[in-house]
Amino acid sequence: MKKKLTIGILAHVDAGKTTLSEALLFLSGKIRKLGRVDHKNTYLDTHYVERERGITIFSKQARFSSESCDFILLDTPGHVDFSAETERTLSLLDYAILVISAPDGLQNHTRTLWQLLEFYGIPTFIFVNKTDISIKLKDEIEYELTSALSKCCVAFHEKQTLSERDEKLALVNEDLLDAFLDGETIDDGDIATLISERRLFPCLFGSALRMEGVEFLLNTIDKYTLAPVYSSPQFGAKVYKINRSGGMRLTYMKVTGGSLSSRDEISYISVDGKRITEKVNSIRLYSGDKFDQVDSVSAGEICAVVGLSATYVGQGLGMECDTCKPILEPVLSFRIELPSGCDPVLYLPKLKELEEEEPSLHLSWNEELRQIEAHLMGDIQIDLLKRMISDRFSIDCEFGTGRILYKEKIAKRTVGVGHFEPLRHYAEVQFLIEPQPKGTGLIYDTNLPENILEINWQRLILSHLYEKTHRGTLTGAPLTDTKITLVAAKAHLKHTEGGDFREATYRAVRHGLMKAGCVLLEPYYKLRLETPNSFVGRAMADLQSMSCEFEIESSDEAVSVISGKGPVAELHGYTRELISYTRGEGRLSLVFDGYLPCHNTEDVVAKANYDPEADLENTPHSVFCEHGAGFVVPWQEVDSHKHLDAGISLSSSEITIIPRASGLAKKYDLSDDELEAIMLREFGPIRRKKYTEPKKISADQDLRKQKKRELSPQKGLVIVDGYNVIHSWDALKELAEFSLEKAREALMDILSNYVAYTKTELTLVFDAYLVKDGMGSDFIHDGYRVVYTREDETADTFIEKMMHELGPNYNIRMVTGDRLLQFSAVRSGILRMTAKEFEDEVTAVGNAITDFVKKLSETQK
Repeated sequence: MKKKLTIGILAHVDAGKTTLSEALLFLSGKIRKLGRVDHKNTYLDTHYVERERGITIFSKQARFSSESCDFILLDTPGHVDFSAETERTLSLLDYAILVISAPDGLQNHTRTLWQLLEFYGIPTFIFVNKTDISIKLKDEIEYELTSALSKCCVAFHEKQTLSERDEKLALVNEDLLDAFLDGETIDDGDIATLISERRLFPCLFGSALRMEGVEFLLNTIDKYTLAPVYSSPQFGAKVYKINRSGGMRLTYMKVTGGSLSSRDEISYISVDGKRITEKVNSIRLYSGDKFDQVDSVSAGEICAVVGLSATYVGQGLGMECDTCKPILEPVLSFRIELPSGCDPVLYLPKLKELEEEEPSLHLSWNEELRQIEAHLMGDIQIDLLKRMISDRFSIDCEFGTGRILYKEKIAKRTVGVGHFEPLRHYAEVQFLIEPQPKGTGLIYDTNLPENILEINWQRLILSHLYEKTHRGTLTGAPLTDTKITLVAAKAHLKHTEGGDFREATYRAVRHGLMKAGCVLLEPYYKLRLETPNSFVGRAMADLQSMSCEFEIESSDEAVSVISGKGPVAELHGYTRELISYTRGEGRLSLVFDGYLPCHNTEDVVAKANYDPEADLENTPHSVFCEHGAGFVVPWQEVDSHKHLDAGISLSSSEITIIPRASGLAKKYDLSDDELEAIMLREFGPIRRKKYTEPKKISADQDLRKQKKRELSPQKGLVIVDGYNVIHSWDALKELAEFSLEKAREALMDILSNYVAYTKTELTLVFDAYLVKDGMGSDFIHDGYRVVYTREDETADTFIEKMMHELGPNYNIRMVTGDRLLQFSAVRSGILRMTAKEFEDEVTAVGNAITDFVKKLSETQK
């Protein structure tokens, strides 16, 4: 039986991705004539905008077969502006082909795609295209891929012998090395397993335009892939695209379980929370812009379904859950300026059709300014949206200047109270509102027994939380990274209606935000800047002036690489400036890195000029009833009027928010002079006794003192702050960017050698305070102690506690770069050592071990 695989082709723009798709289709016999991008006649780029610009904008699918496999090929956009479209297809893929242009080398967007493939766990084949016009040798390209992407990248050549292939494979995997050393030929099944587990990445070379290496690529994929297993008989599907054709709404999905037939009923929940049951009118299998209509499809198939009116991109049907929020998301908002005479209120529902097809647009209505706004990635996406609006609705619109999309989070833990009690109505709601770490989003929960409030009322309150976009109090920006838990609520048996809890819920959230205040967040980019060495100073000065945090990642004789992060508001548009002053030799990669506290909060707040109490749609005030009439109570006085007491303690110890280790280091980074001043203020100047000649003592007195010292000897102990060392040692820091787990393992291996050679008692502490429900762990590894802290316990806290407990009985050395820990160590009489000093010591030990092994081997000879 043939395998059925869904493969996707990903690449930076102009790497030859669509040309490779054409070559695969031609080679398999799917098309009779090769199309070309510059001739505007490719099989998959069917939209007129794609052919005009010569780039892929919409993901398309094609079907072809080889001797043992049926393929569904997904061609994805390569331009950065359409990264969200590419990311949506990744959850559908069984395997991916990453195309890299040999003349251009690894582009910044290629690195982003590699990180996405790693995040989604997609097995990947690498095809290096355009080798016919590249001056680089294949070995040079392989070394570049191995250095920049993964050590598991291995070149597969068409004229390669089995022994040459096996020798390369043996160098990247211990199991294959054992088989190779035993003289065995490495089995194809073992290679396929490693590829499927992302422990091996075959690299192939060729020219798609000249059909060189394409057949070898197809044969390699055919040979070293495993058929996906769909074990569940229950229907499941992932929706990845919405489109319209001939007035019909098409829902594109991949079936992941069971089967789907025409006239089957599908029950699902729409965006607004309503459960809908609809029949499937027809099922289409698309290849290019053509389709075949079928009666049924089974698991593993990608199809377009007619008849579903309220599905949305990212939705899970049947047994499938909704897919997670995309990593790449727009950070700019643009005003859509409609022609005069066009009412924005009337056109908003029409434009919402475009949002169904492209969810990253996120069209919204700004009631205050009475305008339609769209969230977009860049200029090409703006041009495309203009053309789509013109074609579909016959109007020509313009877009205003883009503005940054800010967000807010609550500043500290608090309880918000909302009370709604006009005459013959009653509802009171209380929420525990807490700040959460970066990237958490909004979390809604309930911690209220059913005997206090019926479950149907609790569900209604949660539904009201979900239905509204909650806004902060500084600029009115959307709320994020906040947890809202229902802790108290009350209904009246006779007077409470559903709308009462809606009003109380909205007011309770707003009341809590007003009490605790908000923190303004802005989008940040993770940056990677490559520049000739002559322009490094200019680049660093620019980054510093733009409030970026950065460091030099690497540097050679010609080029330096700077990595870090910075605000989108400052970095947006800097690429053009970089290209200008480096004369086209500089490169800048910008990847969305989430929301962090704003670098110029006061300026943004002043410019927004937002009055939270004047926002009638988000009022913090409550309505109480007295003497048969309702009256409004200002939010400052609501706590004194509330009817319930949630019993939540808000002591200072409970509301402390522990920032990440990097945040602590930045916040409490003390210079040596500042530390010295604190020590002088705490302990006064250093006073030493004047030197006097030692007194002569008898032999009996000396013996008694020696015995006394022997009764209470001090043991030596080294305490290592694990993550501080990882982020201080260059080799471990570079490894941590790809895998923090591997960095931990590498540090533990280094310390194993150190402890074994020096016979030192050592404790390695890792910070796990953000691990939910984490119980911590404490174990012995290769003769030394390894500790993972509990939830809500930082490594700093554990180390301080350990220093105070063991200080009198141990001669302790503490390894950390944290200034507060160093200060605490000095107060406890403990020796402190920086991570750099410890690295020098460990390196010296490693050199000593190497010398010892050399001498031992020479002696044995």
